[in-house]
Amino acid sequence: MDKKILVETSARHVHLTEADMEILLGKGNSLTVKKMLSQPGQFASNERISIVGPKSTINNVLILGPTRPATQVEISLTDARTLGINVPVRESGDIAGSAGVKLVGPAGEVEIKEGAIAAKRHIHLDPATAEELGVNDKQIVSAKVCTGERSLTFDEVVVRVNKNFAPAVHIDTDEANAAGCAGEVYAEIIK
Repeated sequence: MDKKILVETSARHVHLTEADMEILLGKGNSLTVKKMLSQPGQFASNERISIVGPKSTINNVLILGPTRPATQVEISLTDARTLGINVPVRESGDIAGSAGVKLVGPAGEVEIKEGAIAAKRHIHLDPATAEELGVNDKQIVSAKVCTGERSLTFDEVVVRVNKNFAPAVHIDTDEANAAGCAGEVYAEIIK
């Protein structure tokens, strides 16, 4: 297959509910757009918070917008070790029974009982691109990331198909570092 999909490194970030956002940032405040992301309607905000675990704190953590129905913390396994928590590897949104953590913002703090995960590597595709590649929603594939000396094939990559998605392979910082990702990188999908 010769169609290559852009690889994006998903660094640590937080998705907040409207209620948690107000506690952390202050009543009447909202997320402001710093930069639009590749996925339509999604943005990196100017606002930052801290994640506090039993062992350590990670400051200056990006909040992605818009707000969501559940607060979710997406970190790498290295981040989880730094914080002193055990996080499951899950698809975004699958937070039942995941790790809890404290979030601290300029106006307040929120203790979430669950919601901290390491995001399962995944591929966002619109239906037309999925059809072109011959893959379906929730299908598990491999993604061969070609970066020269550190090229790497990732297995267990979940395909996510939605009309609101733009094609992109999402891996976390641990995975991107392992593959030597820098600059514009592409992956080949292997079924």
